Amino acid sequence: MDIGNAIRQFRAAKKLSQGDVERRTGLLRCYTSRVENGFTVPSPETLEKYAKALEIPLYQLFTNGRRVKHPVLRNVGIADHAGGSNGVGPGEIRAFRKALSRMDDRKRKLLLSIAARLAARSRKRRSRPSAR
Repeated sequence: MDIGNAIRQFRAAKKLSQGDVERRTGLLRCYTSRVENGFTVPSPETLEKYAKALEIPLYQLFTNGRRVKHPVLRNVGIADHAGGSNGVGPGEIRAFRKALSRMDDRKRKLLLSIAARLAARSRKRRSRPSAR
């Protein structure tokens, strides 16, 4: 998978120059050149900027423009994950990500292992047949 090549192809297809991409993303033209030529690997946040500037869904940078099947998700309800019925909104998620980024590796691994155990316990409870 060559992200830089995909960015170049989408940019050329839309008849945009690297300068146009610079104005749309705020990323320097020379940075876009380094990405397109494979000298730099952009972060996920930077890839989001490129996708927005090129007016394409982010996944298309990884699939060379091919359509992909969307997975069939369990009937969980979007509100449970995007903020809504459980009271966790985008602001809380952003604050959690920020706190995680400030933790040292040891504390982050400890927190993530606790979260994994809680998730496994929750899955186990849901998979048990009810005793009613």
